[in-house]
Amino acid sequence: MSELSLAYIFHQQQLLVDHNFQLPRVEKLASDLSFHSDDQVIARDLLDNEPIPDGLELIPIRQLLPLWSTKQFEQASRAIQLLEWRRNHKFCSHCGHATEAHASEYAMICPACGYHQYPRVQPCVITVITRGEDEILLAKNARNTRSNMYGLIAGFVEVGETLEEAVRRETLEEVGIQVKNIQYLASQPWPFPSNLMIAFKAEYASGELCLQEEEISDAQFFKFDQLPEIPFKGSIAHAMIMHATEGTTVADDTREWL
Repeated sequence: MSELSLAYIFHQQQLLVDHNFQLPRVEKLASDLSFHSDDQVIARDLLDNEPIPDGLELIPIRQLLPLWSTKQFEQASRAIQLLEWRRNHKFCSHCGHATEAHASEYAMICPACGYHQYPRVQPCVITVITRGEDEILLAKNARNTRSNMYGLIAGFVEVGETLEEAVRRETLEEVGIQVKNIQYLASQPWPFPSNLMIAFKAEYASGELCLQEEEISDAQFFKFDQLPEIPFKGSIAHAMIMHATEGTTVADDTREWL
């Protein structure tokens, strides 16, 4: 009998785990994505009509973030992004021919024209903005109608701009203020669907709050000791808010979010 592999088995944004939120071990299939040359960690999609094995259940990956270590979540993030990339690149974007998986690297190759399609990461900036000694800007996403959670200003980096320019643009667009003293903090892979969150801190410079209503339903400067509901522990947003209000590090040398 072949040695079993630790398996990240996904159905959309849900992951198959046992009742202790641990991954199953399964026999490797030819269609699985391998993380290492020894095939000890694999990723696969759970088919729509495929039954869930006894003792396992599908859990939204967001719910696992506060329960798992950073290493576990980042490996799950890598798995779900690679699976989505493979699903989305079954055909060549140049000539339309069916692609084949490269034997030793993450690439989908067109046997007709030879074009290689590699995984792509979408960079996003996320910024914690402070004013004075004891105020932090927090905003509520207009699409968040299920909770009263406030988070940070974030958005995609546009073609041709620096990360710092993206911070200034997103802040001005979403809440109408100017920032200064932009400094890099940390980063976090974010598989919703395939993003890299790049964290910055900045200080309020000028302007009055003016909301981009299709994106932000409310934004305020809150006192450090009077925070509203904020993102859950394990997310980079939570670590950034704690860094600004309590002086904790965003991530330590072992990459565990604090």
